[in-house]
Amino acid sequence: MILRLLRRFTVDQWRAIDREVAEERREAQEKERMAQEEEHGKGKRKGKKRKPDPPAVPDSYDFRPLIVLVTVCVSLTLQEYFGDRSTYSRLTQDSRAEPYWLLQGFAWWSGWRFFGYVVLPVLVILAMKGERLRDYFISFKKLKKHLPIYLVLFLIVLPAVLIASQTKAFSLTYPFYKLANRSSLDFWSWEALYALQFLSLEFFFRGFMLKALRPRFGSGAIFVMLVPYCMIHYGKPMPETLGAILAGLVLGTLAMRTKSIWGGVMIHVGVALTMDLLAVSQCPPAETGLRCLGH
Repeated sequence: MILRLLRRFTVDQWRAIDREVAEERREAQEKERMAQEEEHGKGKRKGKKRKPDPPAVPDSYDFRPLIVLVTVCVSLTLQEYFGDRSTYSRLTQDSRAEPYWLLQGFAWWSGWRFFGYVVLPVLVILAMKGERLRDYFISFKKLKKHLPIYLVLFLIVLPAVLIASQTKAFSLTYPFYKLANRSSLDFWSWEALYALQFLSLEFFFRGFMLKALRPRFGSGAIFVMLVPYCMIHYGKPMPETLGAILAGLVLGTLAMRTKSIWGGVMIHVGVALTMDLLAVSQCPPAETGLRCLGH
């Protein structure tokens, strides 16, 4: 029973994706054939003698995987070397005494995520011939229909979050912004920056990568995306990094089937908010003036 259910939501979905891609390829080939026949017909009506068809040659090379994966490399590299908070710290070390200096560092971090995960890919999409931004899984059309699936996923993850919240590694890691317990302004400003980062992340991995790689790799695009997605979790507790493999697989499959990233955005933001609320509840009270780190 469990194996059949697992197969239904994995292998069967991947096969369905591959069938969709194969059908799209056939439709594209048929359109090209009809266009060629129409062109030949125009020549015939003009009295031109039709030249024999040239020998069959391979289709023109699809540069999308190269363009997309190089963009992924460039984006992640820029974020590693310039988008980290340590860079902001070096640039603004004279401003450490400012009350919101730490939060500004997270704004720098979140802003670089938005640039690397959204702005840069959007520029690449607009530059690629024949690509339309609206096709990159940003539609809300099928979201309402699939909301129950994402709600079930959240409820499945919730017990693991509750259990993890009792560990020392969790309390030392979350919230990332260690002054989130200082005030409501601190907490919700941080959550807004955190949510922007998750929206950007979902567009990059479940929109940009999957949509662009789908025509060449079919369902295999999910597994290509999975590698860098797992690696960006390095530095977090190991259970969370291992869990990112399963999360990436599930969210990638759903994004490919629903052609929408928004369910993944809601799952990520919902889980992150729950984790931070649990973490802040363990921090020293605001009136103590103590930050969350080291409590």
